[in-house]
Amino acid sequence: MLQKDTLARYLSLCMNSEADFAEIFEEEEISETISSLNQAVESVNRRLKSGAGIRLYRGVQSVYGYTNHTDDAHLLPMIDDLRAAISRADLPEDGPAPVTLLPVAVENRNPVRIRFEEVPLAGKAELLFRAERAAKAYDARIVKTQGRMLNVRQCVQISNSEGRLVADTRVRTRIMLEAYASEGSNFQSGGYNPGAGCGLEYWEEKTPESIGEEAARSAIVMLSARDCPSGKMPVVIDNEFGGVIFHEACGHSLEATGVARNQSVFAGKLGEKIAASCVTAVDDGTIPGAWGSENVDDEGNPQRRRVLIENGILKSYMIDRLNGRRMGMESTGSSRRESYEYEPTSRMSNTFICAGTDSYESLFEGVERGLYAKKMGGGSVNPLTGAFNFSVREGYMIENGRISYPVKGASLIGTGQEILLNIDRVSDNLVRGQGMCGSLSGSIPTDVGQPAIRVSSITVGGTANE
Repeated sequence: MLQKDTLARYLSLCMNSEADFAEIFEEEEISETISSLNQAVESVNRRLKSGAGIRLYRGVQSVYGYTNHTDDAHLLPMIDDLRAAISRADLPEDGPAPVTLLPVAVENRNPVRIRFEEVPLAGKAELLFRAERAAKAYDARIVKTQGRMLNVRQCVQISNSEGRLVADTRVRTRIMLEAYASEGSNFQSGGYNPGAGCGLEYWEEKTPESIGEEAARSAIVMLSARDCPSGKMPVVIDNEFGGVIFHEACGHSLEATGVARNQSVFAGKLGEKIAASCVTAVDDGTIPGAWGSENVDDEGNPQRRRVLIENGILKSYMIDRLNGRRMGMESTGSSRRESYEYEPTSRMSNTFICAGTDSYESLFEGVERGLYAKKMGGGSVNPLTGAFNFSVREGYMIENGRISYPVKGASLIGTGQEILLNIDRVSDNLVRGQGMCGSLSGSIPTDVGQPAIRVSSITVGGTANE
């Protein structure tokens, strides 16, 4: 990482322009991916990435440049280009007072006990093999297993023209396992992909065996699944990765990236009722060891807990510095980016619907015919309209208040604002799941989550001929 005096010199040069703010983001990241097939290592990829990005503001305009060379020969020409791009006139001979940087200490909420770099490759591969063995042992119909382990250590240092200098280290580990089941000509798959913002000690708590068993269970269930009927009906969406619907259909619409440009269905609705009274939703980047947690955001601001919706009332957006300027509001510490190659913007961290007071069993009461979405798959959403379409990876019909037979080919279709208002029960079994979220500033790790919820009416797409 660059030294304080060098950073101050660069920032002072940046401010010798019409810019009113300058920022330098530095990154050094080491990552490794281990892939396996049927308990044999297929590939190992290790990557070292380093570089810096520089951003200048003038009002609500910004310019950004990046390079993987952090020396005068590369950074000084880039600073000249950025100053010329942000300025409308010749640069003044005497700029503002030189920038003085003051290092800021931050609390480390995400300590690491077992560094992945210090564990032999064979030991990390064995974690994958343990998950695969458990999947194979679950049922003789499991014919294939495929695993992947991701380990990342990202060190960042952020400095700006206001004098702030802060550093953070983010460590993450994740196992992704897919189990394949076969019965005659019927071939189905099931997966499970947990992860955390800590070291390999996580796999002492979340055992690889539990991952393999869950992936295999889901695959076996789907062997007996029937085609799902379609139509409007009540839907119970389970906890953990079920929260992906809130993340995609509602969370993105609460990011300042869209709100500041009035390109969100929730723009201008602070203080208004946008959800059922039983819904409280939070984005919290401070949860120790969570997949989407950081000590500071990618503009160097302390991470925080943001209450987005409280008892159905919209309380806050997720705001970065630049979009905060456009909105006339302060940053909420929500600025994130994939790497130094991306200019940051407002993004989610760990986003979830909070636990309610209903029991899990009560969600099925009174439902004569509906769908139980136990595991959600991928989908798409339009943040401007909130319209979404998500596949259900593991689903069941609900008949006369009870979980009935498994179904395949189900999808959920609707809008974020509709689903929020139609949630009529929220259980008390909050669990979060892990995923990667893509947007303007690249792909970042985010937690999604919720307790099991019931939506009184939603359109279900299906493949059954009725």
